[in-house]
Amino acid sequence: MYASFYGLQREPFSIAPDPRFLYMSEAHREALAHLLYGLSGGGGFVLLTGEIGAGKTTVCRCFLEQVPAHCDVAYVFNPKLDALELLQTVCDEFRLEVPAGATTVKAYVDALNRFLLAAHAAGRHAVLVIDEAQALAPEVLEQLRLLTNLETDERKLLQIVLIGQPELRTMLARPDLEQLAQRVIARYHLPALDAAETAAYVRHRLAVAGLSGEPPFDDEALAALHRLCGGVPRRINLLADRALLGGYALAQRRVGRAVVERAAHEVFGTVPPAPTPSRAPAVAAVLGFAALAVGALAWQAGRGGAAAAPVAPVVHAAPVAAAASVPVASASAAPAPVADELDAEALLARAAAREADGVRSLAKRWKAEPGAGEPCSALAASGLACWRTKTGLAQVRDLGRPGLLTLHGSDGRSGVVLLTGLSAEYATLAFADGGEASVELATLATLWRGEFATLWRPPPGWGEPGGAATLAAWLDERLPGRGALAPRIVAFQVAHGLQPDGRAGPLTLMQILRPDGDTAPRLALTR
Repeated sequence: MYASFYGLQREPFSIAPDPRFLYMSEAHREALAHLLYGLSGGGGFVLLTGEIGAGKTTVCRCFLEQVPAHCDVAYVFNPKLDALELLQTVCDEFRLEVPAGATTVKAYVDALNRFLLAAHAAGRHAVLVIDEAQALAPEVLEQLRLLTNLETDERKLLQIVLIGQPELRTMLARPDLEQLAQRVIARYHLPALDAAETAAYVRHRLAVAGLSGEPPFDDEALAALHRLCGGVPRRINLLADRALLGGYALAQRRVGRAVVERAAHEVFGTVPPAPTPSRAPAVAAVLGFAALAVGALAWQAGRGGAAAAPVAPVVHAAPVAAAASVPVASASAAPAPVADELDAEALLARAAAREADGVRSLAKRWKAEPGAGEPCSALAASGLACWRTKTGLAQVRDLGRPGLLTLHGSDGRSGVVLLTGLSAEYATLAFADGGEASVELATLATLWRGEFATLWRPPPGWGEPGGAATLAAWLDERLPGRGALAPRIVAFQVAHGLQPDGRAGPLTLMQILRPDGDTAPRLALTR
């Protein structure tokens, strides 16, 4: 959208792991060295941890590309499985033949042991890589430890690489996992980028994107990027992309601190500092950049063809971008009083063990009854659909509707609670037993990893076989302008603070539905 304006051949700050944009800081190179060292360490466990978005997957991809030819690799990227399911996945990744009808742990362990012995005899080395390993339950970690018991006089026959968030280190410090912790032969925690590395990272991505002139970010903007993102690459990508969009809407080829700070408010929900007199005009201009972008895109849409292109519905949402403003319940400083206030332990104890129970509680607020079966499927008869995403509370506030938060305890327990209200410091939660309580946002942050689910009422044609034309006609009636749908969708998304991807996904459709008198229940919002 803005690439040509800044002299770029492509957009430089996509969060997709494009290998063309690979940037290896000194810490990333050291993390890679630890993983490669682990391959020659005689088996056991290698541990790589880091904050969300720090670049663990980038390091993992480099590692997998450099694994020697004599290594057989199994890669598990969705480890939220029980012990049997994980063993089945590992055997599938190693392409092992398991006796037909096998349903026991022993059957899969035996098949894996035969494979490891044969590989060792042939001079090969088996490596199991598990990403997002913080999601492994303690009993599954213990099963992994048992897999490393198979060994010769010289080495263990299976090398296991665990990659995960910092909670993984906490888990391995538990007394009941001491035996596994003693088998970790190499470990490294990937830190965030420092200020100099952040600037180098931004310049590197711009160069790969084909920058031929002066960099768009000045030194103050780069410093603000580092300060607001904490040196986390994924957050840098999100903020830099939105800041360039803001500069493009303002026709500014140099992006300054004010634009970055306003973009951070839109992306992360942070409160921008009050502008000084010298900065006030710039900040005021940024407030209007979405409207300017819509005007430009609407003009482009008007030049497009008269036929509306069908738009394929998006079933699984990407992380939520900042949505349009939502009417605020009141401007008071505290939420409405509730029965009691919970700490983390009490909150997790009251959370529903199954998401289905939470969906039923949420359905009642829509005056719908899903019955005893799988609720998301049953609610389709009422015209409702379940929608799940990973996001933050700022974006949930902007979305403005109640939803389910999935909580995770450090001991492996998990559960769901229904979020019904938000203030600056507290969340109001409802439970399956009909009770309500408030919890400090700082406490909620220790248990919630961004998993959010809610209900919505899709428009005609959405998600229906052969329904793309019906949905396209519905969109054509409601979106401003005329002509091809894709640029009109982008214009709408920019105007409402959504990710401008040109797709009519659930989040975009929820915003389009609002002027039609969307009867969705509302999140109680206070400032």
